[in-house]
Amino acid sequence: MATPSRRPESCLWCGREVPDAGVGRRRRYCRQSCRQRAYEQRAAVKGTSIAVDSTVLTAAEAAAAMDRMFAVRCAAEDVATAAAEGAHANEIAELCDTLVHLARDAERLR
Repeated sequence: MATPSRRPESCLWCGREVPDAGVGRRRRYCRQSCRQRAYEQRAAVKGTSIAVDSTVLTAAEAAAAMDRMFAVRCAAEDVATAAAEGAHANEIAELCDTLVHLARDAERLR
């Protein structure tokens, strides 16, 4: 009997794709350094009013995340405009590829 394929997970720290280990528990972090940074973050907020599962970003990290989300919205608008104007399938496919690439980049928080 074949085992069902599992959807790739994103690293809880950086958002990159976490490779599937095959058997056992799913990995939560893509690298040991991400696991370490997450531990340091949890330790830093311990004993404060900040929730342990919170993600604290610097102002620069938050601005970069907002920029990535804006790029996704612009790409989605480009796809919608091209479809409304009757663009060829090749052009829409290219725009969709760009949209997917930007969306994957936007998933990461740092």
